[in-house]
Amino acid sequence: MLGLLLARAGVEVAVLEKHADFLRDFRGDTIHPSTLEILDELGLAERFLAEVPHTEVRRLSMRLPTGAPFGIDFGRLPTRFPFMTFVPQWDFLRFVTTEAARYPSFKLIMEAEVEDLIVENEQVRGVRYRAPAGPGEVRALLTVGADGRTSRVRDAARLPLVETSPPMDALWFRLSRRTDDEDVVGFRLSPGHFFVLINRGTYWQVAFVIAKGVFDQVKAAGLEAFRRALADGVPELADRVAEIQDWDQIKLLTVRADRLRRWYRPGVLCIGDAAHAMTPVAGVGINLAIQDAVEAANVLWQPLKQGEVRLADLARLQRRREIPTRLIQAFQRLVQDRVLRPTLTADRGLKLPLIVRQALQLPGVRDLPARMIALGVLRPHVRTPAVRL
Repeated sequence: MLGLLLARAGVEVAVLEKHADFLRDFRGDTIHPSTLEILDELGLAERFLAEVPHTEVRRLSMRLPTGAPFGIDFGRLPTRFPFMTFVPQWDFLRFVTTEAARYPSFKLIMEAEVEDLIVENEQVRGVRYRAPAGPGEVRALLTVGADGRTSRVRDAARLPLVETSPPMDALWFRLSRRTDDEDVVGFRLSPGHFFVLINRGTYWQVAFVIAKGVFDQVKAAGLEAFRRALADGVPELADRVAEIQDWDQIKLLTVRADRLRRWYRPGVLCIGDAAHAMTPVAGVGINLAIQDAVEAANVLWQPLKQGEVRLADLARLQRRREIPTRLIQAFQRLVQDRVLRPTLTADRGLKLPLIVRQALQLPGVRDLPARMIALGVLRPHVRTPAVRL
């Protein structure tokens, strides 16, 4: 997204992608209204919704252990797009890079794995990378690390990291979906377990959330116990849990959360998960990262075109994005501590306190979770210009 915005403003950009394609099954799926509004400001929202297969969800449903329903409704939010869009991120990335490729100053280099930074006189001047054809390098006025929670750029830049310990991990797998299945994205809570169901058209993508560090115990109990827990927690899928025949079908997602104390040093900047890894709670990670990209383009397009990016420019970007980052991470911690931890550790599972249930019926309060998830905090708007094609 940052590459698209900068190329659109006439800045020369090279994007390095480690793999030969974008098909990573663990990439985020949720495109929130905040991101759809950004696409709309770029004139791309209607084409995205028309061309990219997706599922639109106006309400997230949660079934508590008591059987009581609880939902988050996006229909009342002040936006043109009162829904979450579920789309495999590889399709979203293809859409964005195809649009970016229309600009002559954009270059995408696939199968280019960054190995180290080029540093001269304590200034980062680009990166060295490894490709099938051999080693290469890209020299640049500014190097941006948007390479995720295990960022090579961040490590090479030796930027200070603050880590926290979320209480869960997730097991990620697929079950078949039938045409008469309920067309929703839902959550299922049962004592000791938390399930997320994502409709991918022909199959359900399932996240089986477990307490952190217990995967070895889950495997030791055996596949039959795993299938039984799945059938008990998601009874509408009980007739197809036998599709899980091998542990190789189940991938462990180790959940982590962290943030950089400082996002930059001379010649290098980190954004997205490289600057602040988010937990899967509410699927906000990709959307927060895109907001980082929009603000980075707003702040940096002119310095880049003028040929000088000062530390003050990078510091200004961090100041603008750090408050939303900390508030969203605080929101995630609240959900983890008040919802997930009791569910994963208590015998009876979660029961929302009466005062909380009553507060969530009030018009001024009931939409706060939806607003936080869908629109975020202090979201930026596109302020970069567009060159003529």
